[in-house]
Amino acid sequence: MHTIEQFQERVRAAAAHKQPLRIRGGGTKDWYGQRLEGEVLDTRGYAGIVDYEPTELVITARCGTLLSEIEAALAERNQMLAFEPPHFGDGATLGGAIAAGLAGPRRASSGGVRDFVLGAKLLDGKGDVLSFGGQVMKNVAGYDVSRMLAGSLGTLGLLLEVSVKVLPKPFAETTLRFAIAEIEAIRKLNEWGGQPLPISASCWHDGVLSLRLSGAQAAVDAAVRMFGGETVDDCDRFWASVREQQHPFFAGEGALWRLSVPSTTGAIVLGGAQLIEWGGAQRWLRTDLDAASIRRTVAASGGHATLFRGGDKSAGVFQPLQPAMARIHERLKDSFDPAHIYNPGRMY
Repeated sequence: MHTIEQFQERVRAAAAHKQPLRIRGGGTKDWYGQRLEGEVLDTRGYAGIVDYEPTELVITARCGTLLSEIEAALAERNQMLAFEPPHFGDGATLGGAIAAGLAGPRRASSGGVRDFVLGAKLLDGKGDVLSFGGQVMKNVAGYDVSRMLAGSLGTLGLLLEVSVKVLPKPFAETTLRFAIAEIEAIRKLNEWGGQPLPISASCWHDGVLSLRLSGAQAAVDAAVRMFGGETVDDCDRFWASVREQQHPFFAGEGALWRLSVPSTTGAIVLGGAQLIEWGGAQRWLRTDLDAASIRRTVAASGGHATLFRGGDKSAGVFQPLQPAMARIHERLKDSFDPAHIYNPGRMY
């Protein structure tokens, strides 16, 4: 029996008996989200690159395809997934990366996961295969469901196949490091962000700001002369450590919060260590402070807070939704998954 037919049979039986299913690829992000529930629906048997057109900057692959396989194929043509998805383990799959919706250090300069999703095939809660979008940007019209799947954590259906826009790797790349206080670093990052500078990533922690420059050799060289600072030798390893949360800041078992705020927000005082990315817009926080206090402080800055790892999930991993937005989520769930069998309770 064809793999998709097997998936359909499984989903229809689960819907008929109201049995929850837990969509799982490599399981490298099992810790992310509210809770795990249901019988595992393993996607790894449905893998492989379906189509790759380097000249069109598009790759299409099945959900169980390893991220490492995708990235290796792109690297052969000097291309990349510009949103730099974290793997968090060797078994990370493309479907899991899109469903988690997590982006790495290049997010602020290149865009997030949903900005690169062109089309998708989804197996809904009734066992029907639905197709959205296409393989080129101009095919996007109306309500863009394929992009909505990014970050949905498998709550709307099983992402069978996805077409993703890719970008050429930069001709030149270097990383500079500066000793600088937090408030001054945020001010500088916003000042530089308004200028035509080849900044592709930033990271501030413990009085040190790291700045990655990417682009044409002449542009990178000119920026290095302008910025000064100390050149980092093994910059690829450093940014991989930030992306994969292997940087020393992320070590330990305590609660790790992800704060999303306007980049111009000043220092957020919450009594814990912080690591700042994305020009000031993403801030990682280590603290034992309660969720209500954290979210109240961050909301005052116009942002929201997610309990990313560890800690007490009883207060909600994700920022509680406003009533109107919660109703939209409920209607979408009812439409795509009427029996509520897919990853129940994973988000809210």
